[in-house]
Amino acid sequence: MRNCIRPDARSVPMVVPYAGGILSGQGMLVGAFFGVAAADAAQNATVECETRGEFELAKDPNQAMAVGARVFWDNANRRLTTTATGNFQVGVVTVAALAADATVRVMLARVPASGA
Repeated sequence: MRNCIRPDARSVPMVVPYAGGILSGQGMLVGAFFGVAAADAAQNATVECETRGEFELAKDPNQAMAVGARVFWDNANRRLTTTATGNFQVGVVTVAALAADATVRVMLARVPASGA
């Protein structure tokens, strides 16, 4: 098919919105795209970001997260949370995390609202 640009669509180039840039393996949100940076990059630089897969990402240090829980990106604090209000859904927890854990393992997925 001659009009197919990215047949696998696993990653997309995104412009880093954060002052101080981003490190490889950190999550970032640009508009409605959430991805995990494949390399270190400065603010306003373009970096390839994985948009599918399972990743270990920073989480809210006050929240335990159960397997199957929906997680949301808290863009102000650049970490995952179970709080939906004001945040962007990015996936589902694949390995439970205690509140004291700094990270949680998550499968990136835009899951429909309950019952949809």
